[in-house]
Amino acid sequence: MAEELTARAAVTSADVARLAGVSRATVSFVLNDTQAHRVSDSTRARVLAAADQLGYVPHAAARSLRAGRSNLVLMPASVSAVGRLVSAWLDDLHSELERHGYTTVLHAGRFPDAVGAARAWAELRPAAVVALDGDGLTAEAAGVLRRAGVRATVAFAARPAEGVYTIAFDHARIGAIAAEHLISRGRTTIGVVMPKERGLDTFARPRLAGAEGVAARSRASVRAVEMAYTRESAAELAARWRESGLDGVFAYNDEYAALLMRALQGEGISVPEDVAVVGCDDLVVAALERPALTTVRLDLPAPARIADIVHELVGTGKAPEMPGVEPILIHRQSS
Repeated sequence: MAEELTARAAVTSADVARLAGVSRATVSFVLNDTQAHRVSDSTRARVLAAADQLGYVPHAAARSLRAGRSNLVLMPASVSAVGRLVSAWLDDLHSELERHGYTTVLHAGRFPDAVGAARAWAELRPAAVVALDGDGLTAEAAGVLRRAGVRATVAFAARPAEGVYTIAFDHARIGAIAAEHLISRGRTTIGVVMPKERGLDTFARPRLAGAEGVAARSRASVRAVEMAYTRESAAELAARWRESGLDGVFAYNDEYAALLMRALQGEGISVPEDVAVVGCDDLVVAALERPALTTVRLDLPAPARIADIVHELVGTGKAPEMPGVEPILIHRQSS
């Protein structure tokens, strides 16, 4: 029984080399797909068959030491909570990074400040950090990453920071555009949906601030309204809508907007006659809603281009600037 419970020793490249009848160096050349060393097709097939038979998995840390750098691209895990548009974009980005030989990892830690986050990220020694919610990154945090050997720090942020390759993405501008439109349609008391889901406040807070900034320069007022992405939460909010006095709402994104619009209609509240509704992302479903949903379109950069920039930064430390994300109001029947 004791023997059955004893953990089996990990399979090593030496075991693969012994089974395949080759050197450990040859195993390394084959499994790391090293182009600078030619290995015959028959030898390559023997090594791959031996590795498969033994269930050998290369050691990422050891491979990074041999290569002189990691192949990891770290992304803060808050990006996993974003809507369908960005989730699909991130899936494509992961694939494009794989094309360059990188593995994307999500880091789920919660930290009180940017430096604390950078120190935790640096422990994994990634080749690059890509922060979709990059407004919190500071020059000091970028310095921590740089001294730990991180070759590229890329952030989608409203303002640049020293040592960070910044792609302009101002969430406050999204909220401002939505509020400007609602006010131009004669709405004076505007709600801004703040999702209850964890992680989304990073994006929702600046959108609220943008709407508040526009309202402060007009006769309109803006009020935050909390809502979870559930039918129950939307129904509870819709049931209180008449007493709130709100005649317009920016609902964070198209998914929340569609859910809230259905709940409002279920309470007999007409869209847009009683309440004008604006979403964000311009998903396919936005144009299919009844009434069709007014939204803020976000033209995100091509994932292939972002992957190329990460690769250039890792390899050379330099990359050309690229245009930021410019929100565009798409007016439809819901407002």
